[in-house]
Amino acid sequence: MNLQTKRIKELFGYARTLTREQGLAPMLGRAAGFFRRRLLGKRARYWPSKRALAAQRAADTSAFPLISILTPLYNTPEPFLNAFLDSVQAQTSPRWQLVLADASDAAHVRVGELAQARAAADPRIVYRKIENKGIAANTNAAAALAAGPYLALADHDDLLAPHAVYEMGRAAAATGAAFLYSDEALFRKTPQRAHVAHFKPDYAPEYLMACNYICHLAVFKKTLYEQVGGERSECDGAQDHDLFLRLIDAMQAADPAAAPVHLPQVLYYWRVHAASTSGGTGAKPYVQQAAIRAVSDHLAATGRQGSVEPGKFPGTCHVRWTLPDPPPLVSILIPNKDHADDLETCLHSLYAKTFYENFEVIVIENNSTDPATAAYYKKLPERYENCRVVGYTGAFNFSRINNFGRKFAHGKFLLLLNNDIEVIGGGWLGELVAEASQPGVAACGAMLYYPDDTIQHAGIITGLGGYAGHSHKYHRRGSSGYLFRLATVQDFSACTAACLLVRTAAWDAAHGMDEAFTVAFNDVDFCLRLREAGWRIVWTPYAELYHHESKSRGSDEDDPEKKRRFAGEQARLYERHGRETILRDPYYNPNLSLDYEDFRESGDLRALKDPPV
Repeated sequence: MNLQTKRIKELFGYARTLTREQGLAPMLGRAAGFFRRRLLGKRARYWPSKRALAAQRAADTSAFPLISILTPLYNTPEPFLNAFLDSVQAQTSPRWQLVLADASDAAHVRVGELAQARAAADPRIVYRKIENKGIAANTNAAAALAAGPYLALADHDDLLAPHAVYEMGRAAAATGAAFLYSDEALFRKTPQRAHVAHFKPDYAPEYLMACNYICHLAVFKKTLYEQVGGERSECDGAQDHDLFLRLIDAMQAADPAAAPVHLPQVLYYWRVHAASTSGGTGAKPYVQQAAIRAVSDHLAATGRQGSVEPGKFPGTCHVRWTLPDPPPLVSILIPNKDHADDLETCLHSLYAKTFYENFEVIVIENNSTDPATAAYYKKLPERYENCRVVGYTGAFNFSRINNFGRKFAHGKFLLLLNNDIEVIGGGWLGELVAEASQPGVAACGAMLYYPDDTIQHAGIITGLGGYAGHSHKYHRRGSSGYLFRLATVQDFSACTAACLLVRTAAWDAAHGMDEAFTVAFNDVDFCLRLREAGWRIVWTPYAELYHHESKSRGSDEDDPEKKRRFAGEQARLYERHGRETILRDPYYNPNLSLDYEDFRESGDLRALKDPPV
């Protein structure tokens, strides 16, 4: 039974329960609301309700900081400029200043005339004619005129959501955060007909190095902006990406735990047209080189060793980290029960294809009954260097088996590897080691494909299906994914133990896997415990392997005992980590669906329609 069918059955079950407990009328009311959101909610689906906007306008915002919006102008089309200015002046909070730095040429004097007329009528708008020195220098010129303790970046052809200043001001006042950012949406004609939103994760450092997922709306303290020297002209094209990296570097120099605050609200509308980067970086080819410069300088500033190259898609970067010298030993733990053919495929591909040479293999024998398996084991030390078999006795327990295997491992890293994994490209293990060697990283997961080249694992998102699920499951190999999330190294809450590289020291500090998780969620629990201890989990698409999934054990669907065990492991996951922790994955967005693995929008966007006042 697929997930969608399950959800339909659950929905009808809920309807029956509601009717029985509260009567037909409440059930019909709930149903009407559900179908209204599903079928009629596309128009203005990210836009707050009139009631919410009215409440914000009536609210006391005197404690909110003044936010100075920096907007360089350059030959702005008149309709775009008027629409932008209207969106600023329509803000529900009056706590804003708009600074317009106009670098338009002599053929576009109308830009200045329009801007000056607005400034004359509204003292919160500041206009200055400047010499065009590029987007970074022009933004810095605007910043010099800013009166507010916070700055915001807004492009001249885009729009602010009506509650942008209110939401950012409230969050800044409540948290004192030095840096905040929001979600955004793309539109062609009107924001009410936005065709897609960019629903972002909370702060994700690896993802930010790979691409500028923060983008709009970004708000930060003016003192922080001045501390880092504002924007840099040498990174024009990726000047905001460069700025964000340097702002965060400065924040973390003072406090290593500091991070930008993410508001999961659509506060910015990015206009799609031929000259904008919202339509793709092909409109501005220099963006790629500027991004590489920005990330390279970030590495130099933070003392991290690696080189930056173009990523899998335009607008993305890939950091090739310098491996530790000497390369650390990796202990590869492979549980196995019979299925010698699967194990042979795994080992042959491992030894024949892997470039990284410093590894040992520990096959953890788990009560095999086929005599051919025992005969196969005897030949392994002769056929494969640094490969040995250790015998585990007892009932199947994935966690206990790997904890047992750890006793025989000598490596600085442990690689948990299923016996039905097959290596594709030779650089996979070096990539995992390089990523897991980075400061603060405890474990790194890999891209796993089914044999038909669809995705089996691209990171784990907690909350999917109520507990946890795999990102972009069943997508085709080579896809970019949602906001390049299939094509970039990034942070996740968890990764599958089918192929998971872990620092041995982190494993030992966490006391390995929890043996109460016999089959399911042991990797999720383990990764969450690592994160609770202050470590990060990363995933890379540059380590690619096939996973001939679950050949060695049957489905849990039709076995009553397995179903009971699975339900118990689900309950334990909630008990240990809390329901809210599981359902609110920081590397996923609350406006995305928990019913599907493809990053589609949630069917319930009421948090956007009625934000708290």
